[in-house]
Amino acid sequence: MFLSRTTITYTPDCPVTTPAGLAEFATKAREKRQSLKHTKPAVTIRITPDVLEKYKALGKGYTGIMADVLNYVADNPEILSKVH
Repeated sequence: MFLSRTTITYTPDCPVTTPAGLAEFATKAREKRQSLKHTKPAVTIRITPDVLEKYKALGKGYTGIMADVLNYVADNPEILSKVH
């Protein structure tokens, strides 16, 4: 096995792992996983290339702008009645 032939050099950046340190890591990892459950879901939509180019031209964060537009339209059904 590779690890059995490798010498580990411990430094301040890589301290010896203790049971208490592993428990702390596990707690923090669990908290991180739980916080990720409240993120926005990833979706796939099909849009025309010209619409995508217009949004991309807005620069970094264009997907957030798309989400804002969708939220605005969803909150104002009268807009939907004009295009559907």
